Amino acid sequence: MNKRIEEAYAKRPKNWVYNTVLAVITIGLIIWSAGVVETSGSTAGGGQIARNVLKGLFTPDLKFLFDFSTSGVPYLMLETLCIAFLGTIVGAIISVPLAFISASTLAPKPIAFIGRMLIMAIRTVPNFIYALAFIRVSGPGPFAGLLTMGVCSVGMVSKMYIEAIEDLDVHVVESLDAAGCNSWQKIRYGILPQLMPNFASTAIYRFDINLRDATILGMVGAGGFGAPLIFAMNGYRWNEAGAILAGLIVLILIIEFISTKIRVKLTRG
Repeated sequence: MNKRIEEAYAKRPKNWVYNTVLAVITIGLIIWSAGVVETSGSTAGGGQIARNVLKGLFTPDLKFLFDFSTSGVPYLMLETLCIAFLGTIVGAIISVPLAFISASTLAPKPIAFIGRMLIMAIRTVPNFIYALAFIRVSGPGPFAGLLTMGVCSVGMVSKMYIEAIEDLDVHVVESLDAAGCNSWQKIRYGILPQLMPNFASTAIYRFDINLRDATILGMVGAGGFGAPLIFAMNGYRWNEAGAILAGLIVLILIIEFISTKIRVKLTRG
């Protein structure tokens, strides 16, 4: 037994040259990439500013945090949640027909190709570009954030929907066809029951992403936490920034807990 092991070890592929060359190339790329990173150095009083930032973040403005007016943190939490939720709903609804016409197993190949190219084009444009464009169209505010979230969701959600459609168990549909079911019955009893858990799970996952993106997009005027947060930081009001971040952390933790429970329930049936 030991002899056979030794013989197999002696006959193993000796590719140390390939591994060495690969390691040298990788190290060279890391060094070359690090060479273009420039630092401007620390500003005067940078240490004191860092201490003020940390102090403000860990001692939030409680009055602002529990202010239930339209300028308080609870209202900003609700606004951010609504932007992310409605944007996800809009994106998920638009993605359903787009995914069906882009699935190569259901649609003709030329139509599926055009649909995939459209989805790729939507995914190519960064979120900030959409936000700035919609702000120009509808003005700054939550509606611009909703439109941005909806369009940005289409790219990812459609792609995931297409994969779910192409992984369908065709035997179920064939059985219904053999039983004499019409097209609507085949969709109702053969396709939708297989797709709904995947569709719902994808939409919930995208909602988690949109909730975080809504805060970032708010910095350019798309509603939610973003604009008050950037104004507080620019004005060195770190206690207000700490209150906003505290509300955001609580909101994300609650949504993460609920969405995880729902996704697990959908996955396990």
